[in-house]
Formats: sequence, structure tokens, C-alpha cells
Amino acid sequence: MDALLQGFTNLNWQSFVMYAIGGLLIFLAIKKDYEPMLLLPIGFGAILVNLPLSAVWEYEGADGVLQIFYNIGIITEVFPVLIFVAVGAMIDFSPLLRRPKMLFLGAAAQFGIFATIAAVALVGEAFPGLGIDLKSASAIGIIGAADGPTSIFVATKFASQFIGPISVAAYSYMALVPIIQPPVIKLLTTPAERRIRMDNTEKKISKTVLILFPILVTVIAGILAPISVPLVGLLMFGNLIRVSGVLDRLSQSAQNELANLVTLLLGITIGSTMHWEKFLQPMTLLILALGFVAFVFDTAGGVLFVKFLNLFSKDKMNPMIGAAGISAFPMSSRVVQKLATKEDPQNFILMPAVSANVAGQVASAIAGGIVLAIVPWLLGG
Repeated sequence: MDALLQGFTNLNWQSFVMYAIGGLLIFLAIKKDYEPMLLLPIGFGAILVNLPLSAVWEYEGADGVLQIFYNIGIITEVFPVLIFVAVGAMIDFSPLLRRPKMLFLGAAAQFGIFATIAAVALVGEAFPGLGIDLKSASAIGIIGAADGPTSIFVATKFASQFIGPISVAAYSYMALVPIIQPPVIKLLTTPAERRIRMDNTEKKISKTVLILFPILVTVIAGILAPISVPLVGLLMFGNLIRVSGVLDRLSQSAQNELANLVTLLLGITIGSTMHWEKFLQPMTLLILALGFVAFVFDTAGGVLFVKFLNLFSKDKMNPMIGAAGISAFPMSSRVVQKLATKEDPQNFILMPAVSANVAGQVASAIAGGIVLAIVPWLLGG
């Protein structure tokens, strides 16, 4: 009889709080259509792991199914890099290759990562009781890239104890791009700047260039930031499958079956890290707040960088495309186009914005690699 009642006897109020949080994520996924492929499984995973006895995580000394997924897919970094293969197969780098200077916008939009790392590290020094060291600060700062796989990759190496809130923050802010970015963009630009028109001429990119691009980016990234290769290399491998023209079936499989399956497993596994004992902590709220700051800084960095370039350029760029330099592809470029259309219905800057957005995808992965390389060096090993 006791065995039948143990579910009731192991209930607590913290579990019900987590059911509410999981339910909120599911609500946002279904009702608001905010990244449903991720928020829905994350929300349901949070509910599963907070059920009495957490049998999906561990039961009677044996690993549960979701802990097995966690050990195989998150700890080994398999899920994040497989997601990058799928993303690479989805991305068309042609808009970026037509406008190579957009690479600088992608790099500038990573400003928030490093600014937040510095700020969080200072907070950690000022308040030692928080338990924030440089590695934890780095894992939190990466949230600003709005790149879920990179955030997970860095958190796994630097702050595995915070992987739940870091992952939730990264994917939540990706989903909230249409809400967060417009106020920041409007605050930093004038109506006249938002009405600036840009050249939308589409130059043809040869197949040879499309094939060489992922190979060269992988080699360059591997030389400049070797530790970034698992991310950048697999991203470019997925793209090479796409542009090669001889692996159409594999390309379609990467874009559909692989992306869907890994996203499903990744989402519910992330949710399973949200047990109330680890998640209902002041540190969780701090991570969510600092992740938001990083995201805002990244958006602002991209916009301000374009405004700076315009001071010395005869052909002005619309500063809003700088905001598309974050990794939230393609949501950010759509937000920028929507704002441009609102100011001027005849202003079409989608392709330049897409170019910056694609550059941000590459830049965020490289930024993650740079962080993983520099932080251990700064700490002396």
C-alpha cells in the first residue's frame, strides 16, 4: 500500500512551482508559437523530472531514460554538434557571399557576450557568495549570442551545474526576439535611419565559391580558434552537404529528420535538467537576468557598429541590419524587415539583414570557441 501512495507522499510545493514553469513554456510554445519545437519539449521535460521520485532521471540507483539521454547527448556534446550539422544544411550562405562585409556585423553583434562576461565576472568578485567564477561568467555571457547549441556547448565545459537555466534562457530569448529587439533598435536609431534604403542587387555566386566557402571557413576557424572546430566544422559540414549538389538526400535528411529528431531529444533532455532542487535557486533568476542583458548588449552592439561605419561611408547602411548580426536565424532578419516596412512600406532590406544574420550564425560559433580557448588560458591552464 505504501508503494501505491509514495507518489503522494513525495509531493512538495516546489514541484508544483516547476509544473507551473513547465506549463508556461508549453503555453508559450502552443499559444504564442514561440520556438515550439524547443519550448514544448523543454516544458514537458521540466514536468517529467519533477514528478515524485523523478523516475525519468534516476530510480533505485539506476539511471533513468532522460539521464541516459543527458549523458550521451549533452555531456558528450553530441546533440549540440548534430544540431549544427542540421543548421548548416539549412543555411544558404549566398546572401553573405554577395555582401562579405556583413561578416563584420556578425562579429560586432557578439559584443554583448564579452561585455557581459566582464560584467558578470566583476559581480562574482564583488559577491563571492554567489559562486560565480570566470568560467561561469563565460557560460552566462554566451547566452547573448541567442545560439542555443553554442550556449549548451560552452555550459557543458564551464558550468554544467547551470546548464538548465542557461539553456532555458538561451532558447527563451531566441523565441522572444520579436519582442526584445524592436524596442532596443528603436531606442538607438532615428526614424530617418530606419528608412535608409540599401542595394538589393542579387549577384550570382558560382557553385565553386559556395563549395569552397565552408571548407575555407573551417580551416581558418581551426587555425584561429581550434577549439571552435566541433561547432564551426560541423556547421560547415552540413552546409557542404547542401551545396555539393551530389548529396541531396543527405541534405534533406539533415534538414528534416536529423533536425527534428535531435531537437526533440535535446529539448526534453534540457527540460530534465530543471529539477526544482537545482532550478529554484536565486542563481537561476540571476542567470535569466544576465542573459537578457547579454542579449540586449549584442543587439545594441550590432546597431551601434553600423552607425559607426556610416560616419566614414558614402553608401550608408540601415543601422537596423546590425541587430540581425545575432545568431537567431532567421527571426532577427524578419524583425528588421518588419521594422523597415513599418517606417517605409517600399523599403526592402531583408537580404542585407539575412546576410548579417547568417554571419552571426558563424560568428557566434567562433565566439564560443574563442571563449573556450581564452578563459582556461587566463586561469593559467
